[in-house]
Amino acid sequence: MATDALQATGSVADAAGSLKLNDLLKVLLTQLTHQDPLKPVDNTQFIAQIAQFASLDSAQQLNQNIQQLISLQAVNQTVGLIGRTVTATTSSGTVTGKIGAVSLAATVPTFSITTSDARVVPNVTIGQIQTILPNP
Repeated sequence: MATDALQATGSVADAAGSLKLNDLLKVLLTQLTHQDPLKPVDNTQFIAQIAQFASLDSAQQLNQNIQQLISLQAVNQTVGLIGRTVTATTSSGTVTGKIGAVSLAATVPTFSITTSDARVVPNVTIGQIQTILPNP
């Protein structure tokens, strides 16, 4: 029944992202409350469902931790570029200059590049960088 409930919401991956462990335990409790007393749930099946719920919760926590690690890594890479001369491709073309400021307010760190003619190009992401030159 629990797998039927998950599949009814779409794919299992979509359901895993929106359901919490408490939601799944409520489904299990409802299943136990409304079971036929003459045909109770098999203990092995019951334990397997609980193990699946615990596994799902662990996978969700692991996913959250990995997302935090990825964000931290992106911040570390971006902050390490302050003062470095870079070449980046932007919507207005290729820009070469020094990274002067980093913004960590968005979900993806962005920085500003100051060109040799003192023009400031804002909102450049780490993915737009083509070349990083060594400091003199």
